[in-house]
Amino acid sequence: MTSYKDLLKQREALEQQINEARRRELSDAVAQVRALVAEHGLTAQDVFPSGKAAGKATRSSTAGTKVAPKYRDPATGQTWTGRGKAPKWIQNQDRAKFAIVA
Repeated sequence: MTSYKDLLKQREALEQQINEARRRELSDAVAQVRALVAEHGLTAQDVFPSGKAAGKATRSSTAGTKVAPKYRDPATGQTWTGRGKAPKWIQNQDRAKFAIVA
């Protein structure tokens, strides 16, 4: 049966091997990427686009986006976007009279 101290030494040796293997593989990966970038004449913008040109937005990245209000209560000034449950001040009423005209 292996003692606790022996197991700790084995773990330390394994962690060192893991760290070395990771460092070596990362170095190889970076070298491959640099070679591909140089071979194809790519720029950082080509590889890592930013802003709207980065591609289609995913549903999760657009969650929580503000929407312009479509309706306003003239009595209180409260607004509603027209999404979700209607507020009490507009329920059962003609929404056209609350519409915000741009």
